[in-house]
Amino acid sequence: MKQRILYSSIALIFLLGLFFFGKTSVPKPPQADEQVQSIPVFDPLAVIDSITNTLSPSQQMQIQKLKNNMSQGDMEKQQAEQYGELAEFWKDSAAAFVPYAYYLSQAAKLDNSEKKLTFAAQFILENMRRESRADLKLWEAQTAAGLFEQALKLNPSNPDLKIGLGSCYVYGEGMIGVGDPQKIVRGIQALMEVVQKDSNNMKAQMVLGIASVISNQTEKGINRLTKVVDFDPHNLEAVSWLADAYADKGDVANAKKWYEQSKHIVNNPAFSAEVDKRIKALEQQ
Repeated sequence: MKQRILYSSIALIFLLGLFFFGKTSVPKPPQADEQVQSIPVFDPLAVIDSITNTLSPSQQMQIQKLKNNMSQGDMEKQQAEQYGELAEFWKDSAAAFVPYAYYLSQAAKLDNSEKKLTFAAQFILENMRRESRADLKLWEAQTAAGLFEQALKLNPSNPDLKIGLGSCYVYGEGMIGVGDPQKIVRGIQALMEVVQKDSNNMKAQMVLGIASVISNQTEKGINRLTKVVDFDPHNLEAVSWLADAYADKGDVANAKKWYEQSKHIVNNPAFSAEVDKRIKALEQQ
């Protein structure tokens, strides 16, 4: 990806961090000369063991009891229920994302219902989109993609599942700059299937627009993102990416126009100050 003065989707990430997580700093994605060569494999079980050691003795005993029950089960339905119980423990008693996401995904895969697969996939995808740690982000993207793929086998024509699958690769491997090209193509194809059937599906159009910007197909990205913001001028993510696309193109006037639009949408002084810095940097190029 060519060097950019503003960083793809950073306004959205900043907004989410500011309003939902209390964070006001955003990590800078790697530039063209900083491409990620390799990312360590994320081991969720190692993370679970590490977190378990920090729990109280009573919580550790509860986990061990759940695991003992799981080892005695030999039916997929029973195992799915036991994974579900472990997921609920980590959600309600320990409030730990990785253990919850891991057991939630395992339960969904064994249950093999579209509803549970979709819930787990969407939950992990949404967390992945705001994750800055590369190895965890990649694990989330791959885990969610696997769940969407399994759900699509049950309902091959569901457009939301196709959008979810494509989003995993665009917001995951696409953002990081790594991944299996064939799988990434499969994700893009899933998105294309949606817009070919319904060109007014703005979710799919937006993700495809972002994918185009990431892959340096700036004009295609601008065309798709313009369609989205024409439909919904208050779509912050689409507006932010459209501004970035124009910045990539060197069209300062249109980049400023859409950065200013993002400020009006958010209406937050800290956000506006951050955007103003980026506009100033763009003008000085």
